[in-house]
Amino acid sequence: MSLLGTLTTSVSALDSFTTGLDTIGNDIANINTNGYKSSSVSFADTFSGLGTQVSATNTNFSQGALNSTGIPTNLGISGNGFFIVKDPNSGNEFATRDGSFTLDPNGYLVNSMGYRVEGYTGGSAGTAPSTLGDVKLGTPPSGTTLQSVSFSTGGDLVETYSDGSQATTNQVLLQNYTDPSSLTSQGNNLYSNLTGAGPLSTTLGASNAPAQGGLGTVQGGTIEQSNVDLTQEFSAMITMQRAFEANARLLTVSDTVLEDVVNMKTH
Repeated sequence: MSLLGTLTTSVSALDSFTTGLDTIGNDIANINTNGYKSSSVSFADTFSGLGTQVSATNTNFSQGALNSTGIPTNLGISGNGFFIVKDPNSGNEFATRDGSFTLDPNGYLVNSMGYRVEGYTGGSAGTAPSTLGDVKLGTPPSGTTLQSVSFSTGGDLVETYSDGSQATTNQVLLQNYTDPSSLTSQGNNLYSNLTGAGPLSTTLGASNAPAQGGLGTVQGGTIEQSNVDLTQEFSAMITMQRAFEANARLLTVSDTVLEDVVNMKTH
């Protein structure tokens, strides 16, 4: 390998390890982000065989801890699957594990951006929800007012009224994917490219009910936390830092040797 080749090799390594350190730093920065999934970088040699390059950034979709919030509309998924939320303005749908949902002034179950949670709606006392769409509170029976709401592990939204009666008015549905790694992060804890990730069902339906077909259950009053493991991240950071330092040293040595060669030719 020539000296110039050594310089090129070490520079490619420094670029790649910088990306690796950036990825680790992003994971650590998001340790308190609801539903955040950590990432790792894979490396490969270059086409010429001299140097290294980033081959892929992989997302770890393992389960994060479910923390109790005491807020009934906060939902966590225990197991596989994603909530589907829709932008009411554009109609675009996104997947998310962040279930920090609230009820907006119109009774829709929404995320922090006002995107509406998808599922079955339109239920009432004695009638199960069956209309696919935005999850929205029902109309209380005549002479009553809504007192509270709760969610079952199957995603059912149960409304309790002032006369003590109850009705299941909605059901939150989940979606899972054959290749979650193909989901594209859009920020705000949202993922796009849902079709490219291979949804297990092309449209939401009965097979998307929580606890069905390998999907997880819904835990009301909880939020899934980040799955970042600080111990792992710090270990990876030390390894990446040492590799960076070694290649920086190689760059310095190569520069010194090249300088000596140039000086030899000038004397």
